[in-house]
Amino acid sequence: MSETPASSPTGAYAIVEASGQQFWIQNDRYLDLDRIAAEEGETITLENVLLVKNAAGTTVGQPYVSGATVELKVMAHRRGPKIIVYKMRPKKKTRRKNGHRQELTRVMVQSISVGGKSIG
Repeated sequence: MSETPASSPTGAYAIVEASGQQFWIQNDRYLDLDRIAAEEGETITLENVLLVKNAAGTTVGQPYVSGATVELKVMAHRRGPKIIVYKMRPKKKTRRKNGHRQELTRVMVQSISVGGKSIG
C-alpha cells in the first residue's frame, strides 16, 4: 500500500501554537491566523513550537520545544468568509439574523529553526 504525497508530509515541518490554535507549518507556505497587530512586510517570531520534524528525527516539546522558533512574514490583512448566524424561537415570532466576518492576517513561513540552526 503506497501513501499519497498529500497525506504524508514531506520535508521538515513544525506544529506551532498561535491565536489559541495549533497549526501545521512548512517553509515557504502561507497560513491565515487571527488578526495580529503588525504591519505588512513585518517579521514575527513565534516561540510556542510544540513539535519539530526534520531529517534528524522528531522532537516533541513538553509542552514546547526549547530553542525552537518560527519566523513569519506578514503578507496581508484580510477578512474571512461571511458566516450567517440565524436565531429563531419557534412560536414566539422572534427571529434574529446576523453576519460575521473574522479578521485574519495572512503570513508566510520564512524559516523554522532549532537552536539557532534553520531546518528545511
